[in-house]
This record gives sequence, structure tokens and C-alpha cells, in this order.
Amino acid sequence: MTADLHQDELLRTDEVLTDAQLTDSRSRGDERLRVGVRIGRPLLYPVEAGDLPPALPRSSTTRYVGALFAFDLDPAPAGYRYAAARFTVDLGAADVTAVVVHTGAEQLGVLADGIASPLGDRASRAAPASLLDRLRSREDRPPAWTTGVRSARFGWRYHDRRGATLLPRTYGVHALLETPAALGELSGAFEAELDLTGRVRRAVSTTERIPFTARMPGTATGKSAAVRLCMAADIVGYSDHGPEPAARLQHDLVRILQEGRSAAGVTPGQVTPQPQGDGQFTVLPVGLDEAAAVPRLIQGIAGALAARNAAAAAPAAGDRMRLRLALHRGLVREADNGWVGRAATAVHRLLDSAPLRAAVIEHPAADYVLGVPDVLFADVLSSGDDPPPAAFRPVTVDIPAKGFLERGWIFVPEPAA
Repeated sequence: MTADLHQDELLRTDEVLTDAQLTDSRSRGDERLRVGVRIGRPLLYPVEAGDLPPALPRSSTTRYVGALFAFDLDPAPAGYRYAAARFTVDLGAADVTAVVVHTGAEQLGVLADGIASPLGDRASRAAPASLLDRLRSREDRPPAWTTGVRSARFGWRYHDRRGATLLPRTYGVHALLETPAALGELSGAFEAELDLTGRVRRAVSTTERIPFTARMPGTATGKSAAVRLCMAADIVGYSDHGPEPAARLQHDLVRILQEGRSAAGVTPGQVTPQPQGDGQFTVLPVGLDEAAAVPRLIQGIAGALAARNAAAAAPAAGDRMRLRLALHRGLVREADNGWVGRAATAVHRLLDSAPLRAAVIEHPAADYVLGVPDVLFADVLSSGDDPPPAAFRPVTVDIPAKGFLERGWIFVPEPAA
């Protein structure tokens, strides 16, 4: 059995589409086996006619794109090891098909000593080296078996029939897709399934399909200005933690905010959160029903944070997570290096404001404190019931050095029972 596995570079926070929990449906309660898998955002890149294998037809009504997908597995549970992994992409549409499903980098034309095909050259110029490295053959990685060529549902299975190899935790896969020429956005879903061996053989799989959307290369970037909801979050006391606890806090923050957005009806593919170490900034999609989405967003974050702290090994000993949260709304647009617009700036002014920081200190039992501008409170939260409007208190955020003055409201939840 191989003891030491090659460790690819793990997906960065901004590369992650979602954290999924895989469970063993045959077990129950506390005995249920759970494994986490991080699914990367699909990377699509344009493929020209000269890049294509000779057998593929050329047509003015179709186009081809290369698609790279990445997956990171959590460490196997104690007493188990990974015996097989299966990743499936379901595009759902009959007019989008995977015309080639590659088993690895060599078949794509990316070799250890250079590039051996036009398609491989195109992929190497479009994808980070860390992602292409995941496709390469290694002694500790069994070759992939592929399924679904010439269909909209395709995938890869890794399995060492000898039973001697420990499967690695990082994977990258590649397919060549044929799509209608006018398609502007690719939509689909991921599925994952793992086999583990230990005292007994167990299988875990995603309890639901993980949806995604990806903009087709060469299409409009959607950078026109629109009124959107902006959210910023920051971990309280992050700098007091060492590297390992800080890494856990970052991981949990990403998951908690994602669960909050999901509660508000926002799918992972609709947003691109900007990681900031101990915080995160996200611009939510256009067209949200704020009367429903904003309360559900707050409730979703609160519930996920409370559950995380209830499950923490030693909350009183410093493993508890507390957050500062801020929401704002206004006209913003996506520029070359992030979002611009008053709301994108104002949400951070509110997040870092003295009144919100004071609320954290004054209410140490609260898992989070929330700041919102007057316009969002008046339009949405003042007429709701959860959070209760009476629990908000007015504040004035005045930062003369930044030329910022705004009336806002702060909400501090009751401590969890």
C-alpha cells in the first residue's frame, strides 16, 4: 500500500463552487458516515477549428469549448480509506454533448516534457498549471474510466482493481463539449460518489445534485450596472488564532455564508464571492425578491453559524466563531478587478464601522451582529417579523477621513439557548 500520496495544490476559496456533504444512506443518526467534497467552478475556454481532432465536424451552427472540472476530497474518516471515486457532469440538454471525455493529460496532449496537440496547447494557455497538473498520470493515482461520450451526461471513475493504491484527495478532469453557436451560458449539475473501505465497505454519495452555471467564453461579461444587494462578512478575533484554527475558520466561513445564500434562493453558480482571508464580499444576483430573500439570508447564516458553534469541540476554549455582517444595496457594476459603485464601498464602511465593532464587544454572547443602511431597513426589514424590527437600533456611521456619513441600523440577536 502506498503510504505517501502526492498532494496537488488544493482549490483556492475563490475557485470553489460549493462544499458538498456526501453521506451513506444505509446508516442512521450519529453513525451515518459523512465525507466532504469541494467542487471547483467549471473552467471553460474557447477551442478553434484548428485545435479540434480531425474526425470532429465543423459547422457554423455549433461551437466547441474545452471544459476543466476539479474536485477536492476531505481526508477519509478514521478507519477508512478511499477505494473508488466517481464524478459525473449532467448538462441536461440534448443540444450540448461531450464529444470527447479525456482520461488524463496525456490523452489531451499535455505531456511531462511538452505539449503534443493543438488542443493541449489551447488548454495549457487557458488553465492554471495547478489545475492541469491534476490530470497527469501518477503512480498513486489509478487511471480513469470514462463514460458518456456523445451525450450530455458524462463522467469519470477512479478505481484500483488491485486494491493496493490509496486514492488521492485531489482530481481534475477534462472534456471537449459541442454546443450551439448562440449559447451564452452553460448550465448543469455535478454528482459525486465515493467508495470507502475499512472494517466494512461503505459507499457515500451526494444527497442532491449540485447545480452550476458558467459563462461561455467570448460571450458578454455582464458588466453593465444594475441595482444589487451586497454582503460583507468578517470573523471576529481572527488574528488571535494560529494557522490551523484560522484555516478551519476560513473553511467554515465559506460554508456558512454559502448556506445562508442557499436559504435565500441563491445558487452557487449565481455569485462569485471575493475571499478576503478573515472575510468575504459577495454581490448577489439581479432581480432578488428582497422582502423574502433578505430575511432568509440572515436566518440561514444565523442557523448555520449556531449549528457550527454547537458542534464545535470546545467553544469556550476559543473554537467558537463570531461574525460581523453588513448588507447594502445600490447601483454597482463589475469592473476588471472587482465591483465598483457606492454600495460596494458602503457595505465595507458599515462592516468596519465603530458602532458595529462596539456592538460585538457589548454583546459577547451573540454569535453575530448585523449592520444595514437606512434604505434597506426602511424598504425591507422594518415591515418583516424575523428579524424583529423592534430589535434593530439606529446608528450613525461617520468616517470623516473617508468622506462617509450614513444613517444605519444594527441588529444583535438574542443569545442561542
